[in-house]
Amino acid sequence: MAVLGIIPARYASTRFPGKPLARINGKSMIRRVYEQCLLAGKPDKIVVATDDERIFNQVQEFGGEVVMTEEEHQNGTSRCVEALSIIEEKTGKSFDFIINIQGDEPFINPLQIDKVASLLEKTPVQIATLGKKIDKKEDLFDPNVVKLVTNKDHKALYFSRQPIPHVREAEMDQWLEKADFYKHIGIYGYKRDVLTEIVALPSGKLEVAERLEQLKWMENGYDIFVDYTDFDSFSVDTPDDLLKFTNKP
Repeated sequence: MAVLGIIPARYASTRFPGKPLARINGKSMIRRVYEQCLLAGKPDKIVVATDDERIFNQVQEFGGEVVMTEEEHQNGTSRCVEALSIIEEKTGKSFDFIINIQGDEPFINPLQIDKVASLLEKTPVQIATLGKKIDKKEDLFDPNVVKLVTNKDHKALYFSRQPIPHVREAEMDQWLEKADFYKHIGIYGYKRDVLTEIVALPSGKLEVAERLEQLKWMENGYDIFVDYTDFDSFSVDTPDDLLKFTNKP
């Protein structure tokens, strides 16, 4: 089974323009993401998909593989589809699975990528992602930390910016003691045909309400399976976020 890893990297971030080129202890962020991906057992190929020549040139400078995509993409999922088309036409090779790796997590753990790849190879997984148990109250009530719940087969039932489940007859500061809560780790794996299908879906009511793209997929009947990781994820959203990585090697 051939697995392609794609790292979408656009230049025009509202809160942090040029984010993929930000330097972290002497290396660009996009280089750090790419190098972490190379440490994983899967994918078979790693490619950066960008819309900017500066990012394109930076990836080529450190020896990475990169493709130029259009600027007008609503999200990284759409950019992945264009990148997939370019890569398959260029190489003449088809891929069975695609993993969408966040370009703003410079120290993503390679084992998380391998977990997604392993989950994808299990039938009948259409879409795969990760969750991590929440152990901090500030994460539980932070709307920027997306929560998820699954059924007994680890299929996602819902994603929300609110704490789920709601714990009745308990004070909110006791919720972590009364129930298990999980945060969503924003890495996705897709079967090839599923990826090309979901980008054509119209926006859904739940997606619009929560501003979570994966709810659109679920509203249209696609299953998202979840594996669990002990490793947290830390994304760079603003220049100030770089400070938490300054002591890493």
